[in-house]
Amino acid sequence: MNFAPLALAAALLLPAAAHAADMPTFQLVAENGRFTPETIEVPANTRFRIEVTNRNAGPEEFETSNPMKELVVAPGVTRGTVFPPLKPGTYPFFGEFHKDTAKGQIVVK
Repeated sequence: MNFAPLALAAALLLPAAAHAADMPTFQLVAENGRFTPETIEVPANTRFRIEVTNRNAGPEEFETSNPMKELVVAPGVTRGTVFPPLKPGTYPFFGEFHKDTAKGQIVVK
């Protein structure tokens, strides 16, 4: 059996996995129709990841318009999304299923 294709695939994935391990990751919890914390501070000009854990009874959708990100998270599930490097500033986010209460901001410094 020729394992060369598998070895090549593993070699291509390893650098990405190692890079992802070095990426700053920030935790966000959706619970009782709100996000905690409401403000996430991230470094400027650096890719980062936000992981959303949904503790609501129903689904929640983490959404930003700049940059455009949408992440639907089922109850009891944690999902993540990677953001590109952002310039310093404030970037609002909200929960699509709790628009009046699930609000927050990413502050890039």
